Amino acid sequence: MITDQRMATGGGLPSPWLLVDKANQLVQAIAVPSLVLLVMRLALAVPFWRSGLLKWDGFLRLNDTAVTLFSDEFMLHLPGGPYHFPAPTVMAFLSGSGEIMFPILLVLGLGTRFAGLGLLFMTVIVELTVPDGWPIHLTWAAMALALMAYGPGHISLDHLICRARSPAR
Repeated sequence: MITDQRMATGGGLPSPWLLVDKANQLVQAIAVPSLVLLVMRLALAVPFWRSGLLKWDGFLRLNDTAVTLFSDEFMLHLPGGPYHFPAPTVMAFLSGSGEIMFPILLVLGLGTRFAGLGLLFMTVIVELTVPDGWPIHLTWAAMALALMAYGPGHISLDHLICRARSPAR
């Protein structure tokens, strides 16, 4: 606005600070918080969803590969270890369930903070299982923490539910 006034009055080219201010306003107009949170929800949901799909052969029916992974392949890298997962069938079921349900909740923006907490917990377990994957695991943890801290944004069922429950203003 100041830039437009100055140019209209014949003040010449705007100062670099005014150009920076205009660029900053443009970036803020593109990266509105609700859009950022929606994209973050989707970005966190995708890798878990894709992994979860690989664990199932049908409704509530784990495939043999998922159980074999938790029985023979996956190990917890803890001090003094690595250790086998306890109750591998249960762990495979819980992992597969979480990898399907939490992404669905994130995409819908329903129970977003809860889903973020669930995926943060799963990320910690994945990191203990595959310690060399820490760069991507750190990214997942950051997204989960941001969703837990800031919520789902306005483009979500959580927001619609909160608006419906609050008294009219």
